[in-house]
Amino acid sequence: MTETRIQSRNRQAIREAALQVFSDAGYRGATLDRIAAAAGLSKPNLLYYVPSKAAIYDALLSDLLDLWLAPLGALDPEGDPLEEILGYTRRKLALSRDHPRESRLFAGEVLRGAPRIAPELEGRLRRMVDEAAAVIDGWAAAGRIAPVDPRHLIFSIWALTQHYADFDAQVRAVLGPSDPWPAAEDHVLGLLRRSLAVPDQASGR
Repeated sequence: MTETRIQSRNRQAIREAALQVFSDAGYRGATLDRIAAAAGLSKPNLLYYVPSKAAIYDALLSDLLDLWLAPLGALDPEGDPLEEILGYTRRKLALSRDHPRESRLFAGEVLRGAPRIAPELEGRLRRMVDEAAAVIDGWAAAGRIAPVDPRHLIFSIWALTQHYADFDAQVRAVLGPSDPWPAAEDHVLGLLRRSLAVPDQASGR
C-alpha cells in the first residue's frame, strides 16, 4: 500500500526527532515519550509507525553506518596516494560538519561498547579497514607516501575529523561563535600532508 503524504511526513518527523533525542540524550536517556513530543505526535500515534525505541535506534544506526562507511569505500587504489588520503579526510570532515547529530549518535553507541552494532563493526567495518590498510601499505612500500601504520592512520583521521562534531561545545567554547570548519580543514590536511609526504613531495619538488 502506498503511503499518504501525511504518513510519509510523519515518518520523516519521527526520524528527525529520534535523531535529535538520541544524539542529545543517548540510548538510555531517550524515551518514546520524548521522541513523540519532539515529532509533534502522540505516543500511540508514534507506535503506529514504529514498534519500539530499539527499532527506531537500530534503523538510525543502519542508515548511519552506510553514510559513515561510504567515504572509506571511495578510496581509489589507482589514484595519487597522498591526494586519495587527503580526499578521504575531506569527506570525513564534510560528514562531521553536515551530520553532527549522526556523528554524536555513533560516538555514543561506541562509548557504550557498541552493543547494537558490534557485529557490523567486527564485520563490514573491519573488512573495509583491512582493504584500505592493504592499499595504504602498498603505497608506503612503493615509496609513494612516508612509512605509516595504515590502521592507526585511519584511526587518527577519524579522531581528527569527528572531534569537531562530537565535541562541538568544547570547540566553540575555545574558538567562540566563528565557523571552525575552514581552519579545521586547513589544519588537518596540512598535518597529514606533512606527515605522509615523501621528501621530494615535502620539499615541493
